[in-house]
Amino acid sequence: MSLKRFGVSLEDHLLDALDGYADGNGFANRSQAIRFLVEKNVAEQKWQCGHLVAGAVIIMYDRSKKEIAAKITVVQQDYTDVILSSSQYYINQNSCLHIVTVMGAAFRLTELSDRLTTIKGIRHGKLVMGRAD
Repeated sequence: MSLKRFGVSLEDHLLDALDGYADGNGFANRSQAIRFLVEKNVAEQKWQCGHLVAGAVIIMYDRSKKEIAAKITVVQQDYTDVILSSSQYYINQNSCLHIVTVMGAAFRLTELSDRLTTIKGIRHGKLVMGRAD
């Protein structure tokens, strides 16, 4: 695959953010960081469709905050059609790793992931999925 060159104009704060992102993620240069971000965005847009996919939503939160677990349960009740299983692992006294195994239409899994990962108090959240059809 051949590479094409083009110019990009960015405000100072965006260029600083790009440089920080490239350095922080081990990219050799800005071009690699931009390529990664574009590919990631294209892949995420593809998942806004109805393809049958399977995967997992992985979230980490402070287990001492009981309201977070309660909110997770409420959200999960709206998605029983796509949730295969849900497990909690207590990493230490303060951290809970919660994994929700899912299968269904890509847009539905993305919707579930967005609802779970935006619960106030979630430290980290990510959806990982691949086509299942």
